[in-house]
Amino acid sequence: MKKYLSVFFTLLLTLMSAAAQAGVNIEHWTAASGARVYFVSSRSLPMLDVQIDFAAGSVYDSPGKAGLADLTVGLLDAGASLGGALLDEEQLAAKLVDTGAHLSGSADHDRASLSLRTLTSQPERGAALELMRAVLTTPRFPDDVLAREEARAISAIQEAATQPDSIAAKRFAAAIYPGHPYGVTASEESIARIGRDDLLAFWRGHFDAHRAVVSIIGDVSRAEAEAIANRITDALPQSLADTPLPVVTLPRRETIRLPHPATQSHIHIGMPSEKRTDADYFPLLVGNYTLGGGGFVSRLVQEVREKRGYAYSVYSYFAPRTLEGPFEIGLQTKREQAGEAIKLVEAVLADFLKKGPTASELKAAKQNLIDGQALRLDSNAKILGYLSLIGFYGLPLTYIEDFPRRVEAVTAQQVREAFARHVRPEHLVTVIVAGD
Repeated sequence: MKKYLSVFFTLLLTLMSAAAQAGVNIEHWTAASGARVYFVSSRSLPMLDVQIDFAAGSVYDSPGKAGLADLTVGLLDAGASLGGALLDEEQLAAKLVDTGAHLSGSADHDRASLSLRTLTSQPERGAALELMRAVLTTPRFPDDVLAREEARAISAIQEAATQPDSIAAKRFAAAIYPGHPYGVTASEESIARIGRDDLLAFWRGHFDAHRAVVSIIGDVSRAEAEAIANRITDALPQSLADTPLPVVTLPRRETIRLPHPATQSHIHIGMPSEKRTDADYFPLLVGNYTLGGGGFVSRLVQEVREKRGYAYSVYSYFAPRTLEGPFEIGLQTKREQAGEAIKLVEAVLADFLKKGPTASELKAAKQNLIDGQALRLDSNAKILGYLSLIGFYGLPLTYIEDFPRRVEAVTAQQVREAFARHVRPEHLVTVIVAGD
């Protein structure tokens, strides 16, 4: 039995790798509504995945009303009009169950998203798409559901306020983005200020057709994909006013200590760093694999965990956004050794900034990133994620097939130069919760 399983998984990985190497044929056009559409035909399964993204993330929350974007996307399916009938959330959910479809929404800092997975057979596909269209174009945002969800959000905020890592993350965001929406997180007070009119205004102002990016993958033709994109966006609001975002200002270097009775210190070190469209994306990606993004082979793990035993987990990452997203190093350690752990992290970072990766580290980082590409393309859901990323941030249509070549082309000098531009010690902020 083990032999057959081994053969099966070997064959599966081979097929996945072949699919990744073959590339993904992305078709792109603009719908009559003004929405941008990205489509991949995938005929292997009778399934359809559709995602629509808007520039409607938390960075666009109204002043004093942090949490507005999350509540808006979260209440899209709380009630809508369908075929002239007003449906509540239970009726909408029941219709989704009847079609066998799954509808979900989410919001991050930059965007709000609504995703649908459905069978491609009729009438299931048609019914599921009509439900998606209804919640996108005729949301009701009922007061009773809003009150319930606000109570849940406030309860979650209160619980997070007792957790050291949540405290650290919130203070870290505020410290590296002083006076900027990226640094603002929802509070009990901001949630309580949000009313139904705020949700309606946010939906009208941000869930409009010209901001929409529609990503489609599945067992449909180009003509069917065009009809789907037209249908789900033809009745969206048509506001043409873009909301300008304030410039990110780099913070001054500082260390912030917050008291907490936890036995472990929670430490965040970082600064605003990289836009998603930055030319240094690939040198930073490859370099960070060596610094702290490659697990046990990374320098931070080797020095901080393996050699000194200061932390069970230590990591670094870049989280690029529309504007400069954070570069962060994070770890937890015994509070009595927090100072020594931070000194060691700073020393490892300083050495990497000065010297960059060695030839062997660079080779290993490239190999792991390139080899891992097949696993990042092994399902329609994952490819859908790439489609929405490419569409929302305006990346090249050849981004997926270019990935191995772009990674392989990175040099050690490019890594050093990119890190010098994007990780500047004079702007690094350190937040310590439960530190002596």
